[in-house]
Amino acid sequence: MASSTSYSDIVGSPGQAEWQGDAASIAPMAGRGLRLDTLITLRWIGLLAEGAGVVIVVGVGGVSHAMTACALVVLFSAAVNLGLGLTGPRTRLVSELEGAVQIGFDSLQLATLLFLTGGAANPFAVLLVAPVIVAASGLGLRGAAAIGALTIACAVALAFWSLPIPLAAAKGFGPPLAYRLGAAAAIATAVLFAAGYAWLSARAAARMELALHVTQSVLAREQRLSALGGLAAAAAHELGTPLATISVVAKELAREGPDSVREDAALLVSQAERCREILRRLTEAPDTDDALHARMSLLQLLHEVIEPHADAPVRVEAVVTGAHGAPAPDVRRMPEVLRAFTSLVDNAVDFAASDVLLTARYDADSVSIEVRDDGPGFAPDVLAKLGRPYVTSRPSGENSRSEHAGMGLGFFIAKTLLERTGARMEFRNDKAGGAVVAARWPRDTIEAPPIA
Repeated sequence: MASSTSYSDIVGSPGQAEWQGDAASIAPMAGRGLRLDTLITLRWIGLLAEGAGVVIVVGVGGVSHAMTACALVVLFSAAVNLGLGLTGPRTRLVSELEGAVQIGFDSLQLATLLFLTGGAANPFAVLLVAPVIVAASGLGLRGAAAIGALTIACAVALAFWSLPIPLAAAKGFGPPLAYRLGAAAAIATAVLFAAGYAWLSARAAARMELALHVTQSVLAREQRLSALGGLAAAAAHELGTPLATISVVAKELAREGPDSVREDAALLVSQAERCREILRRLTEAPDTDDALHARMSLLQLLHEVIEPHADAPVRVEAVVTGAHGAPAPDVRRMPEVLRAFTSLVDNAVDFAASDVLLTARYDADSVSIEVRDDGPGFAPDVLAKLGRPYVTSRPSGENSRSEHAGMGLGFFIAKTLLERTGARMEFRNDKAGGAVVAARWPRDTIEAPPIA
């Protein structure tokens, strides 16, 4: 089977250009970033735990030079944190460099405490992983890599150089070098695993957030267009009466007025008629919320979806079938459904060899709509990931009739819009060839209420 993204990139439709613009404008919102307040709060939590540990050790074993040094380190870090909280707005996002410096300071502060309390042999040395997780979640790749390298270097250094563990040294307990090296290796492994896991999770979350923002933007645009249609219909209704009055008066002037104004009156009559014709066209297919225009038959829905593809280079057909004895439903007019299926059909046209079939089926319990083409179908690697944002195997637009370079957001947006209406999505390759995308609703979810 030829490689194709068939429905992973919704391309060629007017909406695709809008989605690309949305992605470009919203991208900064979904990027990485740490707020200063977050770093300050995390540091206070760590300092409280460290201070409690110092108090407990001093209470059990008494004051020592190591514990005095630990207390000074904790107090110095608290002073730094307090100063950061007073220097400016705590809600601002820190730059990657500033974030790396602050998290690096936390790593060195913790490493200093571990140096004073047993180094890599201290069971709490595993806490060195915490700053790395914060860096991998909130910084860019370079900043996270720098913090990871610093932490691993500290772990190795603590395996060779450190003061003995408090209380344990008095009892002659001193872990051998092999144990300390093993502990350092365990910390380094934990750093690599935790950093990689946090990085991939944060990256996937950021991409999903961006894709959801784009989806929300598309849906908001559709709702604004729907409201605009209702406003146009209302305006046409309200302007009809004054235009009729203007037309009557102008005709009277043209018929009985002096010669000097008859020509102007005739022009006024023609322009009033032109305004009435424009308003008539506005009201031919208004998109309003009244009982009549908020519903449509399945055949009307399919025809509205395929209308933009009347001049497509392939044949596009719409068919409605139903179970025997089940009444054909009228469905609610939903911009989400129209937008999603228009784009899905457009993408099918882009990949089809000669035919695209849009089929609606209904029975007593459910309604389904299916888009089928006779193209190469979904590539296996794409089929396994359909529904995720930014899934595309044609960054340069290859393998499609339009040669459009897809972003991989189109199918995600269409799927999200349909699922918001209660649809269950299915995508597969047909045994006879071609791609199939189907949406199924419980009948009472999509069916329009009866007209009173």
